Amino acid sequence: MSLDAGRADLILGIVGAGVMGRGVAQIAAQAGIPVLMFDARSDAATEAKKSVAATLSKLAEKGKLSRDAADAAVERIRIADSLEQFAAADIVIEAIVENLQVKHQLFQSLETIVGDACLLATNTSSLSVTEIAAGCRLPGRVAGFHFFNPVPLMKIVEIIDGLLTEPWVAETLKTLAMRMGHTAVRAKDTPGFIVNHAGRGFVTEALRVLGEGVAEHRDVDRILRQGAGFRMGPFELLDLTALDVSHPAMEAIYNQYYQEPRLRPSPIARQRLLAGLLGRKVGRGFYTYTAAGPEAIPEAELPGARPKSVWVSPVRPRAHAAVSELIARLGGTLDSGATPGSDSLCIVMPVGSDATSACLAEALDPLRTIALDTLFGLDTHRTLMTTPLTAPDVKLAAHGLFGSDGVPVSLIHDSAGFVAQRVLAVIINNACDIVQQRITTPEELDKAVTLGLGYPRGPLAWGDDVGPQTVLEILREMQDFYGDPRYRPSPWLTRRARLGVSLLTPEN
Repeated sequence: MSLDAGRADLILGIVGAGVMGRGVAQIAAQAGIPVLMFDARSDAATEAKKSVAATLSKLAEKGKLSRDAADAAVERIRIADSLEQFAAADIVIEAIVENLQVKHQLFQSLETIVGDACLLATNTSSLSVTEIAAGCRLPGRVAGFHFFNPVPLMKIVEIIDGLLTEPWVAETLKTLAMRMGHTAVRAKDTPGFIVNHAGRGFVTEALRVLGEGVAEHRDVDRILRQGAGFRMGPFELLDLTALDVSHPAMEAIYNQYYQEPRLRPSPIARQRLLAGLLGRKVGRGFYTYTAAGPEAIPEAELPGARPKSVWVSPVRPRAHAAVSELIARLGGTLDSGATPGSDSLCIVMPVGSDATSACLAEALDPLRTIALDTLFGLDTHRTLMTTPLTAPDVKLAAHGLFGSDGVPVSLIHDSAGFVAQRVLAVIINNACDIVQQRITTPEELDKAVTLGLGYPRGPLAWGDDVGPQTVLEILREMQDFYGDPRYRPSPWLTRRARLGVSLLTPEN
């Protein structure tokens, strides 16, 4: 069987007139596709059409499309009074409540109305496409077609093959996605598909950092934004998406994978959910929000203290050279001895391990030792990590020196992998395991994550930038320190690190 999604007379049915359904209706209508919209709630579809019309009118006012094009798109959206009007539909997309029983009932009703050649797609973000299809008379024509909110701006859609989905279905949906101006990525049916699965590490590891008392939420956000280059920090993201949405999704994916440690949620999120600290939409989450925007977080005042001299660990030669050059540029005095002088600040640059371990490995004084994260460079943010015994005056002196040129400094407690190292390593490792499971291809995964999550680069390409061997070292150090299978390296990562090849390298 086949279906030409490029046909001029193609009829697209959409069931569900909420934010997702109306978003899909808009991009389809703008692409010249006649749309038939239905919602079980009276007048919901009519309200959705009015909302689309208002959006397109604003775009026309801004000159982003012509008034004629906007009016023509609105005219392509017709409102159905009942499902029976879908009899002539070629493709039907459901965008209703995330409830398996309700979706089963809808698809079973549709199968008594539409022709056998009609493709049925679900916009589910968390349910099994295979299980949805299993309730259908013709499960082979059912696939996932998962858009992201807001649909017109998020130019990515996941096409999910259930176990029984026939090949023509995914090809048809890919053509439809391209026609609507979206990039389509293919995925096997698995919890979280690609984007929601790959995005788990960013927030769950940040919550773990917070739970260990390593740093406050605002410091974690600042480090990952300024240092690693994320568009927003994980706690800013949780406030934006709202905990009543994000925490249940974390729990669902974790439980659907039978408590896979890599995907383990945090009790902190559940506590805050129970307290009603949901985020922006209620005015209070990890941050407080007013009509003027989020609360302003003042930067810590730069201490005036400076160290008499600074000894830099030679264990990592490239890091040693970069840090020594920075200290000289900041006007600090370098201690070039083979071992540090009695009054020198001792700087170590561990990868994956904590300040205490690095201090003990080099037989340094823990009172005078501070670790500096050099993995992401030193130009946009500097993270200093103390041992449990680092003296207060040493902290002040180190902060004063490394922040003296205006580059922001975060001072954190001891943590295997600092903050940015461990969060990024978890993200890369999860991505490696997704392609190891053949859920999608390396290229498709990176494309999905950059478009769907807005990361600075795809996790696998980012892993190549950092170096697969370095990512593997971070994970092994963390697994050794914590004894937690959460940090066990993916076979995909381990083999490519050992072979010295790119994480984007597919198997022959």
